[in-house]
Amino acid sequence: MISKYNQYTEYRYSNTLIKMKQSVDEMELTGLDMAGGDSKKSSHDNSDQPNKDASVSKDLASIRRRRANDKGKRFPTQVEDFVLILGFVYGALFALLLFSMSSGVFGDSTWMDHAASQTLLDRGDECNEISETPWVHLYTDNDNEAIAIGGYNLDQGLAFVNSSFFEVVDENTERFELKQEENMTVSSSGTVETSVSFHDLDEATYRLEVSISVDKSTDDGEQGEIATNSIVFKLENTSSPLSGLPMISDESHLEAHVIESGVRNCWTMTELGNWGFVLMGAELGGGRETAMLSGGAAGIPAWWMAYISLSLSVVSLFLLYPLMYKVYHQDTDDMLSRHHITQLVLETVEKSATRLKIDVDWELFKVDPRDLSVDIIVPYKDTDDTLSDHMDVRAEVLREILEEFAIFRVFKPVQLTVRSIGSDSGAIDFDSGIGVGRSEKADLSKGMDYTSFFDDLHTLSSIEDNVREALDKYFSDKPNLAMVGCIVTSDDRNVLVNLIFKPNTRFAFFRFKETAVDIQNNLHEFLTKEIPDLFDRQQLVMKVRNQVSTLADRSGAGRVESDKKSKDRVAAIAKQDGLGGRVLQTKFVGNLLSTVEYTANEKRDMINKYGFWGLIGFVWIPFMASGVIVGSMLGMLSRMKFMRVLWAVLVGGTAASVTWAYTAEGIIRFMHAYRLEAFIPIAICVFILLAVIHMRTTKNRRQAELFEDTLLENFHEEFSSKYGTE
Repeated sequence: MISKYNQYTEYRYSNTLIKMKQSVDEMELTGLDMAGGDSKKSSHDNSDQPNKDASVSKDLASIRRRRANDKGKRFPTQVEDFVLILGFVYGALFALLLFSMSSGVFGDSTWMDHAASQTLLDRGDECNEISETPWVHLYTDNDNEAIAIGGYNLDQGLAFVNSSFFEVVDENTERFELKQEENMTVSSSGTVETSVSFHDLDEATYRLEVSISVDKSTDDGEQGEIATNSIVFKLENTSSPLSGLPMISDESHLEAHVIESGVRNCWTMTELGNWGFVLMGAELGGGRETAMLSGGAAGIPAWWMAYISLSLSVVSLFLLYPLMYKVYHQDTDDMLSRHHITQLVLETVEKSATRLKIDVDWELFKVDPRDLSVDIIVPYKDTDDTLSDHMDVRAEVLREILEEFAIFRVFKPVQLTVRSIGSDSGAIDFDSGIGVGRSEKADLSKGMDYTSFFDDLHTLSSIEDNVREALDKYFSDKPNLAMVGCIVTSDDRNVLVNLIFKPNTRFAFFRFKETAVDIQNNLHEFLTKEIPDLFDRQQLVMKVRNQVSTLADRSGAGRVESDKKSKDRVAAIAKQDGLGGRVLQTKFVGNLLSTVEYTANEKRDMINKYGFWGLIGFVWIPFMASGVIVGSMLGMLSRMKFMRVLWAVLVGGTAASVTWAYTAEGIIRFMHAYRLEAFIPIAICVFILLAVIHMRTTKNRRQAELFEDTLLENFHEEFSSKYGTE
């Protein structure tokens, strides 16, 4: 009781002295002296009210009405809605096809590759149908100085493998060199695997013929089908191209370099399905170039690589572009200029200041709508009626700004700096329940009459007990909520409740959907019904927090970005409604789209100059960050029509996929011809590394530009000039 007595004594009478002092200050600022005479106006009168433009306010009201009417549109009605549906349908069919192929639903059938090899899609000869007939696969094994032999679809029994080397003298002349024979048992899967050495041959060009026949070991001595194949290769005594590197031997040895591989065997459906997932992973991780080189090195048909790349582009384009368009697109009449954004922020902060009972210094108030963000600085002073601390003021002002930005579809990051000025206010510290920030300590020992205070003390204590009992009753009926802590204070005008709660359920992050604002509204309604007589005389003021809460939680931000150098500096993005908005504001997708938007802004001048054909070229030409997502974002930022952007990006993406797929075949052949096979994995790693470096450097450049502090530097100078200290 003594502690409460001291607390209330200091709070009530110190605030009385502060109010008297502030009354004198107000009369001086309004030009009235103590005798009632006029005096000169203060030099800071121009900061009492913000400078507003009536015409801009009228435009904002008109746009607000149109935006409110747009919310009634049903799905699907717009062209982007149908494109989105088409993207889901094609994506589902594409995923079903790959999973069916890779899981073996179609068995070892090779009809797809065989059919494609008979068309212009395959630039080579018709592939060898191997689904049922025996066949032989030949390939080099230079580490062991041999040609590897694989026999497939063979009958059960004893296999006879005959290998003959012929030296190629010229186009019409061959000379027999060496013959090797081997007998081996066919495995239960109908395969045999062996190799034939070329160690004893000299450097020259050779043709190897291999035939495999099977003795079924039946009573009539029936022979199985004979499978044959041939390969032309050149033998050279060489050392590794990486022999100059540490740990790499420089010892020379014979290597075979394939000149003619014979008829290509058709790929099975299962093999194509498995490689489909590999190609998608390579393209997502290192770009289209990485996927094509990886597939080309493995001998994947160019038409299949092009199909996988194109399908991935179509799915991502048809899904993400309509979502981005629905969220970010604005009609020309609804777009906010820099003046509109400045006016909207000014009006919003003015309303927030009125509600929070704070005085904003409009002379130092700043808004800077930049290309990447909207930077805002709100300097303010507490008043006698201010019931929020600095952090809550920041969260509340940010919340109302983001709510307004969501209405007007302004999804630029907002950097809000809220600065409390001076320490001579009578604001109430909700955490302790007493007045804070007094510049002069009140002398409560002289000339004070405590009679009225002692008369009120019992009443005030009774009010607090009643409120606490009601709160205990509320939480006892809520098993999913737990009250962590609560402070209840009161005076002759207000009952102040500061409460911290936590969800009392497992996996609360997923299951508990109520926000702190919802709990606060429910508590306010409950207390006013539970103690109606009390709140007829006094106002109930509440501040409710979740025990684990962040600025994003309290401000209702859709996403928050932090400065890596200073965690105190954050940029908040307005929350977007609907499933699409929530998807786009996940951490992964949000960071990706932010980088994409930054890249698109850098290239916007080029598209503005060359238009539709420039957008096709941008997506087509292979260089970093020129995919379909960046292209669609670029077209949207350049104010091109939806379908025009879709067609341009689709044509450019198709051309890029086809061009790279068939170019990769030529690159691989070139590397084989000049014995550069060892550089293929190096080239793949380089492309992946370049893609990662490009994304990281672009992200870092964007963040450095986003968190530039030029506005803060100017504010510090002006603040010091006006108030003389930081």
